Amino acid sequence: MHTRTLAGLCAALTALFVLSGCTSTPADKRPATTASAQPASPGPRAVQAPLPQDQNLLAWTGDPNDAGHVTAQSAAGVGGRVTLVRIVLHERITWSNIWLGLAGIDPQAQLADCYLGVYDASGTLRAATADVSPQLMTDAIAKPFPLAKPFTAEPGTYFIALLLNGTWATNLLTLKATGAGISVNAGLNPPLLRYSTLLTGQTSLPAKVNLAEQSTSTINTGWGSQWYAVS
Repeated sequence: MHTRTLAGLCAALTALFVLSGCTSTPADKRPATTASAQPASPGPRAVQAPLPQDQNLLAWTGDPNDAGHVTAQSAAGVGGRVTLVRIVLHERITWSNIWLGLAGIDPQAQLADCYLGVYDASGTLRAATADVSPQLMTDAIAKPFPLAKPFTAEPGTYFIALLLNGTWATNLLTLKATGAGISVNAGLNPPLLRYSTLLTGQTSLPAKVNLAEQSTSTINTGWGSQWYAVS
């Protein structure tokens, strides 16, 4: 009697397991989890700061809206010196123009042998303008100065060079700059100073300069870091 009862119980349990297996939903038939149940992945971060491309430019030393300072130096102070402002490119570009913020002009100035150019991180002159003396006598605005020959600039560090020569009244021939002046070099040393001067007595931009000789003695006198852009 006891044996028959136990056998019946086992048979009932077996039938229950078989029935359960038949009625369960296979994994490939179960409803997929809806997308709304998944955690949302963050989207790309929006850039808040103005970009050069917002103003049809390729690069700049800073937002021109921040270049509110006007800086000037005497011919004795910067004449014949090569003034360098560092710029870092993050993509490959064709560099055709250097934009300079000309804040004021001296109608009585006698200018000659004034140039803008571009040095790479090795101190090699990559391109330069023709003599820009006539353009420094007119139109006190931000304007492009074309390079004599555009060049392909790979990502990396470059230095925009300014060379002034002649005579002019200090505080009449003025350039747009940042108010930071010497502070732009915080944490930096030659040959990677963000703002510096090199050499004296130059009437053209040398084909090669030694960036380890970057000096801050002139800019310590108030020759503020000029604003430049690239197109």
